[in-house]
Amino acid sequence: MERTDKENYYLDIAETVMIRSTCRRRKYGAIIVYNDEIIATGYNGAPRGRKNCLDRAVCMRDELGVPSGERYELCRSVHAEANAIISAARRDMMGATLYLSGFDAKTGELLDDTIPCSMCRRLIINSGIEKTVCRVKNGKQIIINTRDWVFNDDSILDGTQFSL
Repeated sequence: MERTDKENYYLDIAETVMIRSTCRRRKYGAIIVYNDEIIATGYNGAPRGRKNCLDRAVCMRDELGVPSGERYELCRSVHAEANAIISAARRDMMGATLYLSGFDAKTGELLDDTIPCSMCRRLIINSGIEKTVCRVKNGKQIIINTRDWVFNDDSILDGTQFSL
């Protein structure tokens, strides 16, 4: 039997965490690892104490026909990455790696576009996490150095989007 490499080992654990997700659209699991120790885990779901979409049997974004990646303010869920970061101390995340895996809730298939949203990127930057490893379709991985998000700042408008 072949031994699983560390990247896939931790991504498999992130998928196990994902089982707790309460989103009717997409299910995500995240873990933060430092020095081969799991610091924190998180999955996407409603804030503690609030009814989640599974219990409510409705996704507001689906009901309104909102495309994926848009209008996050309508979503009841806290993202998996954010929940993992909330559960850890910054001193424990400095230099850590975040592992993220996501599935389509309806088909059960791995997503091919698993990557933290712009809000989660900001949290990852401020937390001190050094890199993010995302599992996508066909067993592939996307590895992102957090410094890339710092230097390629997607939150700065270059003036071409708006005219005054």
